[in-house]
Amino acid sequence: MRKRFERFCFKHRNTGIPDLMLYVSIGSLIVYVMGMMGDLAGLYEILYFNPHLILQGQVWRLVSYVFTYGYGDPNVFMVLIGLLCYYSLGRAMENVWGTLRFNLFYLSGVLLQDVFCLIFPGIANVGYLNMSLFLAYATMYPDAEFRLMFIIPIKAWILALFDLVVTFYGIFSLALVGGFPYCLFPLVALMNYFLFFGKDCMNLIPVSWKANARRVFRKSGKKPSGTASKTIPFVRAGSYQASVASVKAPHTHQCTICGRTDVSDPGLEFRYCSRCKGYHCYCQDHISTHEHIEE
Repeated sequence: MRKRFERFCFKHRNTGIPDLMLYVSIGSLIVYVMGMMGDLAGLYEILYFNPHLILQGQVWRLVSYVFTYGYGDPNVFMVLIGLLCYYSLGRAMENVWGTLRFNLFYLSGVLLQDVFCLIFPGIANVGYLNMSLFLAYATMYPDAEFRLMFIIPIKAWILALFDLVVTFYGIFSLALVGGFPYCLFPLVALMNYFLFFGKDCMNLIPVSWKANARRVFRKSGKKPSGTASKTIPFVRAGSYQASVASVKAPHTHQCTICGRTDVSDPGLEFRYCSRCKGYHCYCQDHISTHEHIEE
């Protein structure tokens, strides 16, 4: 099912709303600025999630609350940095996934929060949705660097772990205020994250840790059950699998990650990575997201 879904998204990758996060960021900025002006703060009252008003027919609130990010925060600089950051992350993910899959990821997160807050009446918080967006980016690019205070370099996977700590702290704090099951609201965004990434969430584990684990595993003389060859973890590895017949057929190019060839998928583009040691070919879906082979 997962493979079929990813193939469908790849086939229709340009379908949907292009630059979705650009519209979300600009809309959030407009609402924030109008809120700072005082008299126009009523715009927030029209957009925020309210289950009682939604049931009375104001259905736009099911989506419009995503534009309330940062509302009421007096730190203008941090709000602007946050909006710029989320736009950049969304843009990077859309370039890799395609428009359709990124739209489904963000909008399904909105839908899950809507369902939860309608079943257990409460106010949906776009903050946890945006945090899951960063978690998704860190899974795809765990070694990307961010500058804390524009000076200190920090890996994306470290910030992602901090993101998880904040999420679970949110569960604890909501448990003290609203009790069960309202305290489970932060997990809704994580459910959407795991729905789209599955076992690929293991990419958050630092590459050095996985390399050390492989060395220990090799020294023990053991091999994974049913595997005779060396296994190398890649970002989104296993998302596509070529059939056995197509792999054995005569071909010129074969992706190191998914195994697809120019025979099984004639429409794919194949390239070779100059940073990997050896002669390794990758398809257009993995040339930008794979981990470079250093052994």
